Amino acid sequence: MKPRRDGRGPAELRRMKLTPGYLRHAEGSCLMKWGENVVLCAATVTDGVPAWRRGTGSGWVTAEYNMLPRSGIERVPRDRQRSGRSQEIQRMIGRALRAAVDLDALGETTILIDCDVLEADGGTRTASITGGMVALYQATRYAMERGMTKQDPIRTWVAAVSVGIVEARPLLDLNYAEDSRADVDLNLVMTSDDEFVEIQGAAEGAPFSQKEMQSLVRLGRRGIKRIIGRQKRAIERMEKKS
Repeated sequence: MKPRRDGRGPAELRRMKLTPGYLRHAEGSCLMKWGENVVLCAATVTDGVPAWRRGTGSGWVTAEYNMLPRSGIERVPRDRQRSGRSQEIQRMIGRALRAAVDLDALGETTILIDCDVLEADGGTRTASITGGMVALYQATRYAMERGMTKQDPIRTWVAAVSVGIVEARPLLDLNYAEDSRADVDLNLVMTSDDEFVEIQGAAEGAPFSQKEMQSLVRLGRRGIKRIIGRQKRAIERMEKKS
């Protein structure tokens, strides 16, 4: 079977580097390099929750997503008004990261994850979720150290990856060139407990079969297990240095 244009096999992830603690002032942060994607994820911890959650004793985790103007081949207009695409992606990131947290254990504390795309090459939402989880983990340690939470609110790890069918082949972790010509494109979000948080995608041309769907999900599951291992190792390296 011939390799992909970047030399990878069908089930091979792009090169990945997670650098937790990248920002001095953020309560949690991660510089996420995934293939040619570069995403900076930063966590902010605040005492209190949105008005509609006050008095519940439960916390909140949310996210914002933005692409810098020259993150792509052509300039992207600065997203001051939050385009529909940005809103859709940041809602997905928020849903994914909330799945990692026991909001009752968090108490009335809010954690906001800012995901800024510095360079883009397909899969920026999956990179944001994966790097955002590393920033979120650090933010919960910050909250615990300061007595803002009664117990550890992290109940599982979360990561995401894309899968697709390109030229009749199931492929893991699509870059932009592959994504732009995929017949089927899915984004999977899963936990370290091997549970699904979200499956998002569609056929770009002809419908795809249940067998093809199952093949893509199996491919994505294996990839996410490896990604979560890398998240944990990145945190372990940071904690050893501190």
